[in-house]
Amino acid sequence: MIQKKYILPLLLFIQIIVLKIASFFPEFIEKCYSNGLYPIISKISRTTFGFTSVSIGDIIYGIVLFLVFRWFWKVRKTWKINWKDNVLKVLSFVSVFYFLFHFLWATNYHRVKLYEKLEINKEYSIEELEAFTLKMIEKTNTIHKQITQNDSVKVIVPYSTQEIFDLSVKSYTSLEKEFSFFGYEKESIKPSLISVPLSYMGFGGYLNPFTNEAQVNDCLPKYNFPTTTLHEMAHQIGYASESEANFIGFLASVKSDDIYFQYSGYSFAVKHCLRNLERIEEGSSEKFLPFINPGVLENFEESKQFHEEHKTFLEPIFKTFYDNFLKLNKQKDGLEGYSKFVGLMIGMERK
Repeated sequence: MIQKKYILPLLLFIQIIVLKIASFFPEFIEKCYSNGLYPIISKISRTTFGFTSVSIGDIIYGIVLFLVFRWFWKVRKTWKINWKDNVLKVLSFVSVFYFLFHFLWATNYHRVKLYEKLEINKEYSIEELEAFTLKMIEKTNTIHKQITQNDSVKVIVPYSTQEIFDLSVKSYTSLEKEFSFFGYEKESIKPSLISVPLSYMGFGGYLNPFTNEAQVNDCLPKYNFPTTTLHEMAHQIGYASESEANFIGFLASVKSDDIYFQYSGYSFAVKHCLRNLERIEEGSSEKFLPFINPGVLENFEESKQFHEEHKTFLEPIFKTFYDNFLKLNKQKDGLEGYSKFVGLMIGMERK
């Protein structure tokens, strides 16, 4: 008979094997988990934790981290003698964490790819990217001019954080009319209690998979805020891929009735198009800069300054960790996947 202390560590390895096998059957995961079990789990989670504007998930993380560090401190002198029992306890904790993480949300990493669901070809040529970049610049310039009436003035979003959250829910209502599988219910969107640390780590927000709260860094420049919020909401409705969440956030932004949301979405697209051009050939984005309104470039500079002000040695450490985490979860491009949604945008445009 297996001793109790071996059960959870053994279950960890069984879970890893089962999930690896299940990942070869995305249609099964799409039907039974992403469109079956997960909507029930997420609805319960958002109903349970969405009643307050306080981030319950951040508090839980804080408590768990405190208990973990406290345990390591208590057993720090026992590793030479009891190293085996200590390792088993660590593996037991990881086993429970791994189960909850995938049961409550992360199995969505293995669902059917969105480009297959939408029946679009996400591959594109450099010519298509350049043409699409010009189109996004034109859209951004037009909306920018409508808002400011002056092409040299940056856009200042007049909404509070809560107003943006409320408008974000309405944006998904508009998006659902065209794509039924992007429906959003039971709001649970919150400014993160750790927004300042997130800024120094280089993140705009995150989804707490254990409480299904969309956590948004409310230190961000406001013009970025709508698309970032919509990105985290895309994770809430079961799209784990960062590129897919970016794409859904973009769609929800530009299909919104609100002009500030449209500006956030189109300017977001321009930045990523320019980044993709740079990845293909360094310096290739520079020829597009003269076509962008000076006021739009002021907003881009605002984002750049925010990043520079919060840049520390910690950012590359956290981003390396997250990059590898994404790669372990079938996102082979890691953090570069954030800009891969450009292919989805071009593919949708091509349809």
